[in-house]
Amino acid sequence: MVVRVEYLRRVVDDELDDLLTSLSAVAVEGAKGVGKTATATLRADTVFRLDDEAVRQVVAADPSVLDRTGTVLIDEWQRHPPVWDYVRRRVDDGVAPGSYLLAGSAVPANAPAHSGAGRIVQLRMRPMSLAERGLGPPTVSLAGLLRGDHPTVTGHSAIGLAAYVEEIVSSGFPGIRPLDPRARRAQLDGYMERVVQRDFPEQGLRVRRPAALRAWLEAYASATATTASYNAILDAATPGEADKPTKATVLSYRDVLAQLWLIEPLPGWTPGFGHLRRLTQAPKHHLADPGLAAHLIGVDAGALLTGASAGRAVPRDGTLLGALFESLVTLSVRVYAQLNEAAVRHMRTRDGRQEIDLIVGRRDQRVVALEVKLAGTVDTADVRHLHWLREQIGGDLLDAAVITTGERAYRRDDGIAVVPASLLGP
Repeated sequence: MVVRVEYLRRVVDDELDDLLTSLSAVAVEGAKGVGKTATATLRADTVFRLDDEAVRQVVAADPSVLDRTGTVLIDEWQRHPPVWDYVRRRVDDGVAPGSYLLAGSAVPANAPAHSGAGRIVQLRMRPMSLAERGLGPPTVSLAGLLRGDHPTVTGHSAIGLAAYVEEIVSSGFPGIRPLDPRARRAQLDGYMERVVQRDFPEQGLRVRRPAALRAWLEAYASATATTASYNAILDAATPGEADKPTKATVLSYRDVLAQLWLIEPLPGWTPGFGHLRRLTQAPKHHLADPGLAAHLIGVDAGALLTGASAGRAVPRDGTLLGALFESLVTLSVRVYAQLNEAAVRHMRTRDGRQEIDLIVGRRDQRVVALEVKLAGTVDTADVRHLHWLREQIGGDLLDAAVITTGERAYRRDDGIAVVPASLLGP
């Protein structure tokens, strides 16, 4: 039986519609399976799919076939990188706004001669956020928190811990998440097999020891939401082994996964003002989707709910489920922040005494601070780091909230918002 997936409007749709009204070319980029082609095709009058060898040969032989009336979508453009420069030249020639859409699932190994800066705007598309998954209407907007006027926070969520765990393992890939668990696991197996066997070689890195790469991927997934060093991840991938991959090999793994949009480390926060000079810059590790992480580690919903700690032994504060829930919230906040032209970071002092899971910064360097808690209630201990940050930066802290698995959104007497993850939206 074929599962037909109805198109669900995505947060990035609003961004894309806005950009196409004034820009001649937009490139929508992200990991395979996030929905780029479906989203772009809705806006295209003509589609060229460059993962089709016959289409690719036609375009290579005569790029002028791309000169059409209306919006032209060039899908999987990285399969023939010269089209990037061709579109750039067409933009220089003055084609109308909305003339070209490019969709790509990898940074090409042979990059275009010109970056396209100022001609082709790149737009990141991620797996589905919680607000895009049909769990109920969000009642608290990140945009409202970023305004800094402490909006009223209300709402009730019918989503409990078990449902959040199901959202983790279901993944945010729109073509995979509706499947039954066995079919979903088979699809995720195939997804990662393609990454190892096909995508890595297409990026110019032939994997001589696929088992070593898979072990490293499992260790990286186990390091989700931590700042574990790459040495620690490698040690977890090769316990007791003398013949370990070299540092250069491990860095090449990381680079290719970044080119495939499959990892998205969360950088440390660097305040633009003179406060807080004692912060670490080590990134937190995140795969593009926490469902991929859970699959690589080998845990399902039942295992997570019973406190499983399967996977490679990477040092971690808290539980594996807590780390994966934080990754799910991080994915969602990144989607919402992009719409609001805000950047997402994490904060940790060098001595580790203060840390905040997510710092969302406006262009003026003022920020919203978000803590993520795998629990339904919030007590004084859960907000102490948010109070500490408020003392440090004063009015530059626009708002603060704890994101939970609870039922009710509200503001505490100290002004800090408590927001169930399913109620937070763009």
